[in-house]
Amino acid sequence: MKEQTPETNSARTARSRPSIGKIAAIAIGLGAVAGAAGVYATGMLSGNGGSLAGDTSGGQCKAAIAEGEKLKPLLTGEIAGMANRTQANNLSALAFNDGDGKPLTLADTGGKTRLVNLWASWCAPCREEMPALDKLQAEKGGDDFQVVAISVDGGSDEKPRKFFNEIGVKNLSFFHDPTIGAFNTMKKEGLAFGLPVTVLVDSQNCVIANMNGPAEWASPDALRLIDAAIAGSGGKG
Repeated sequence: MKEQTPETNSARTARSRPSIGKIAAIAIGLGAVAGAAGVYATGMLSGNGGSLAGDTSGGQCKAAIAEGEKLKPLLTGEIAGMANRTQANNLSALAFNDGDGKPLTLADTGGKTRLVNLWASWCAPCREEMPALDKLQAEKGGDDFQVVAISVDGGSDEKPRKFFNEIGVKNLSFFHDPTIGAFNTMKKEGLAFGLPVTVLVDSQNCVIANMNGPAEWASPDALRLIDAAIAGSGGKG
């Protein structure tokens, strides 16, 4: 069976950010080329939707739902495409590799608030937002927060690493899932319908809010959200 590749889809964000929307439209064409060997993910663009696997965490994700409701007023402006979750999603078992090829799960990065982003080198809006994710990690990364950007490019690390080098990524750790399993896990949880997909998770790996499509992650709107999420988890902010 040929490799499946998720479709790029950011129409909702395009309504509020025309420049990124144009890039996203181009990316749909690029996705068609890159995904000629597979089937695309389609559906709602951001926020809640789809069937969920439910809370498998013994109820601990209730706190993430409550936190998302508190943060809902901050999901505006540059991050208006993000929506707080109203059903539980525990992503502890989300699997990928670190920069040395060592298998990890999201739980291995736990104990802090994280912004988890799935991207691919062929995805134009993914490429557009990566410098902002790098800036966000530079400004807010530490014991209380991390950007976990996971490439879902098939094959070796060569293409995604080349892209990181081309744009001068200095602050993001390199993570890669060549199996597309991470995307399929999020799709099953009703979180992912295209690329890029971003989820805000708490220290227990429970989803607070999610978004499909690009955003300006180094903007004041995004920084306010991250500060509030860190503070809500008991961090320094």
